[in-house]
Amino acid sequence: MESLKIAFYSDTYLPAVDGVVTSMLTAKAELEKMGHEVFIFTSGDARSKKRYSSRHVFVMQGVNFRPYPQYKLAIFPYHAVFKAQSLNLDLIHAQTPFAIGFTALLTAKLLKYPIVGSYHTMVNNKALEAYHPKNARIKKFTTKYLWKYTKFFYRRCDATIAPSGVVEKILKRYKIKNVHIVPNAIDTKRFNPMITGDYFRKKLGIKDREKVVLYLGRISREKNIDVLLKAAHELRRRGDIRFIIGGTGPMLASYQEMARRLGLSNVSFLGFISDVALPSLYAASDMLCTPSTFETQGIVPLEAMATGKPVVAANALALKEIVKNGKNGEKFNPGNYLQCAKKIEKILNNGGAYKEGAVRTAKEFSAEKVTGDLIDVYRLVLSNNERRFTE
Repeated sequence: MESLKIAFYSDTYLPAVDGVVTSMLTAKAELEKMGHEVFIFTSGDARSKKRYSSRHVFVMQGVNFRPYPQYKLAIFPYHAVFKAQSLNLDLIHAQTPFAIGFTALLTAKLLKYPIVGSYHTMVNNKALEAYHPKNARIKKFTTKYLWKYTKFFYRRCDATIAPSGVVEKILKRYKIKNVHIVPNAIDTKRFNPMITGDYFRKKLGIKDREKVVLYLGRISREKNIDVLLKAAHELRRRGDIRFIIGGTGPMLASYQEMARRLGLSNVSFLGFISDVALPSLYAASDMLCTPSTFETQGIVPLEAMATGKPVVAANALALKEIVKNGKNGEKFNPGNYLQCAKKIEKILNNGGAYKEGAVRTAKEFSAEKVTGDLIDVYRLVLSNNERRFTE
């Protein structure tokens, strides 16, 4: 198979660790294993530009995005067009639609490169409440025009990638065409059921008899961590359950205060978790809980399943497709902390009954399988592009 030169464009990159960055780097590694060459165009501050820039990574300096200071928005990064021209690319893949994403669109149109766009982050009223500033005028403007811009952007891509069936339906509802389902991949070699969590259990002082419920991800309003904390309060009578919350974000201090108010001595906030430590942290837990109603796919639940851990999740968006009651986890009605607590207890009382189903689910999202599907989309777009120029 002929090798391709592909450029990923993203408004978020290392040292930020989120779903976009994780899926992008996993795809890059697998594509390179297959013999393709992958470049990344992204934004960052002066420090990250110095640290991460290389022959294949081009970091354009940006400004802080206030709700998430680890994200940088590049302003007018259009000099990147000339860099892309010098690379003689076959295809551009925009991972995000904003400043860097618009640069990808502009570059594709100017240089006549085909462009694929991924839809990673759900745009809805709840998301806007979590992200946009308090200024009422800006809030109104954002609410009115963000979906208009989203439609503008993806309708100009040669193909749009949806990570799940539920997202595909939403995009088609907004008359975005050429939508293909390609889920985000996980590294099932790195995350596997043979990993031990002894180091983390010892470090955190977890007793052998104690069960660990893990939340891992961004600490923000749309993730509904308050539901998990209320469930933890409901289960405090047992005395043998530890709740571990890993990650950072704008709501960290608020949720820490909420845990203090509820008297939750069984809840620990770990803060930032390094990429190296992730497999061991999953292995140290007995299950994962994800109360979010915001997930377009959910890489963290799949990584947990790959290590053999069942998942309790809100029955919303893509999580309702991934989590199967009685097989790889349990679902609860969004926002219902009493039901969440019951589902957590059900899993903890049933030991390893969910392990086999969890591992089997994760294998469906292996990097090898998913990247093969991604290449199929690339080939289709390139083939259509060739026909367009010859007709």
